[in-house]
Amino acid sequence: METFCKAGIISLRSLAIHPRNLFSLIFRVLPKLLCHCTGLLLKKFGEEGRVHPPSVGTSLGRMPELPQDILMDIFSTLEIPDLVRVGSVCSAWRSAYNTLRDNEQYKRSQTPCLLYTSESAGENVVCLYSLGEKRTYKLTLPEPPIRSRFLIGSSHGWLVTVDDRSEMHLVNPITGEQITLPSVITIEHVNSIVDKSGVVRKYELSYHTARQMVYKPSDPEHVKLHVKPTFDKFEVVRKYEPTERMVYYEPAVFAVDELRERLHYKAFVFPETSKGSYIVVLIHNPLNQLSFARAGDGKWTWLPPYTEYEDCSYKNGLLYAITIVGEIHAFDLSGPVITRKMIMGMMEDVIPDNIYIVHAPWGDLLNVWRVVDNEDATVDPAVHLLSTIEIKVNKVDTTAKRLEELKCFHDHVLFLGHNQSLCLSAKDHPHLKANHAYFTDNNKLYTRGYKNGRRDIGVFNLESNNRDKLLSPQPWSNWPTPMWITLSLAKLKMK
Repeated sequence: METFCKAGIISLRSLAIHPRNLFSLIFRVLPKLLCHCTGLLLKKFGEEGRVHPPSVGTSLGRMPELPQDILMDIFSTLEIPDLVRVGSVCSAWRSAYNTLRDNEQYKRSQTPCLLYTSESAGENVVCLYSLGEKRTYKLTLPEPPIRSRFLIGSSHGWLVTVDDRSEMHLVNPITGEQITLPSVITIEHVNSIVDKSGVVRKYELSYHTARQMVYKPSDPEHVKLHVKPTFDKFEVVRKYEPTERMVYYEPAVFAVDELRERLHYKAFVFPETSKGSYIVVLIHNPLNQLSFARAGDGKWTWLPPYTEYEDCSYKNGLLYAITIVGEIHAFDLSGPVITRKMIMGMMEDVIPDNIYIVHAPWGDLLNVWRVVDNEDATVDPAVHLLSTIEIKVNKVDTTAKRLEELKCFHDHVLFLGHNQSLCLSAKDHPHLKANHAYFTDNNKLYTRGYKNGRRDIGVFNLESNNRDKLLSPQPWSNWPTPMWITLSLAKLKMK
């Protein structure tokens, strides 16, 4: 595995100066340059359709100089791995790259990469597998070591991590920028236990909720069974009716490095374009409740009363959150008073293993189900092996408050896992397979433990219900749990 991994690894932050590597980079940009200076560049780089690497002594400074605005137009069509490298070719290209980045003019949609770690690469290094180039890059991240952290989410180019004191940070793997989030003790359910010198030694986690949905049989005498066609097969399911009650349990005490195993589930970073800021949303225990924090906040804000949230999305100032039973709530966070609206009620009969909420490029709101199955543990009976067997895409009819199954996803692609759920156009990302879902694990067992268990990573055909491996052999390690990330050069506004 490691042999394969090393063969494809290139550092993104330093250009490979071997002539062949450098020339291959220039050649990828060449077709775009040809639109502006065809004759000059053809004479410079090749004869009769053949291209030859420059000699070691070739001066890049003698390359044809183009106006910076033209270079920026060309560079804005590149994905970030190529963009970072072209910025290292010469001073003129570097200047165009810096202007494009610093003025936030670079808006190109990125093809997600699979982010993972490798024991041989080092404790501070992450690897990025590019689906477009089918090659792996590695990046060194700031302290604390990434392999000592939990990864609880990625969105808009940012990782959300939890260190060994259960504190959270945002990290941009491309820029190396790291931002400390409000302390974990400012979450509604967490208190610190300090020693005589004021040092936090333990955390107290309260298990109270403002409201809990309790599902009990609709008939108190016996459980009613219903036969329902689900995921192209018939299943016998129990029908439950919800009731409400206030819940309170005695708090539990955890060591500073143990709280993250019980508290954190999934997190998201959403730009607030209208305010030039950002918001971080956290799904956390007890019972997968919601809290959020804006840039500059000193604490987390709790969003009661509902529980059992599984995924979030954000659009036009509204935070959309979906529960495991399919309820969709929209929180308006734009005003001084937070309001909540019910978009969709509980689904009947079916509760999938994982559920996602996605805003489609054409404007619809999607509810995506994922079903996994247990495999036999051939090596270690204590290690659970889960495999995705079915994925179903539903359009949310917000007027009728019902779901409409999408039988064909046409020329679009899903990315599912412990990251922000994405729906992308295959036309805009030609390296991706249309009508497919690219998935990684986001089962709680694997995001918080089972460090030696095989991860459920692959590509799923939404039409045939068949799955393929993303890459064989798979070079990634199992911990922290691999996830998708869309790279970004954007800097977050701190206020």
